[in-house]
Amino acid sequence: MAARRNAFVELFWRVHPWLYRVTGGRILGRLLGLPVLLLTTSGRRSGQPRTRALTYLPDGERAVVVASFLGEPRHPDWWLNLRSDPLATIQRGATVTRVRAREAEGEERDRLWRAVVARTPDYAEYAARTTRHIPVVVLEPVG
Repeated sequence: MAARRNAFVELFWRVHPWLYRVTGGRILGRLLGLPVLLLTTSGRRSGQPRTRALTYLPDGERAVVVASFLGEPRHPDWWLNLRSDPLATIQRGATVTRVRAREAEGEERDRLWRAVVARTPDYAEYAARTTRHIPVVVLEPVG
């Protein structure tokens, strides 16, 4: 059964980025069959850096993340931040990269969604829990 938002999950979401950062991803660098990255966005209201640990699908040099928010009825803050300012940084292991985010659409989204669900079927359950469109987000390195 796929995870649901609760006090334990909220605590995990707060601790995970810190633990990942201090260990360079050696601890909790994989979850649910996918690798984990740290995504740092700019808060859309505050402008302050906001970091979240997210599972991702490697796609060449790109990283693909899914704004599922465990099937909650609203989008996660990190996705709203990226819609406001698509420039961000990701940390994969000890490597930090500047990226530009964009939402995958059409055939590309379908292909990426199928690949994510094949690795982690929980995403299909998250989609079934909500009526909102779950964005599939491509993080592309920028020079």
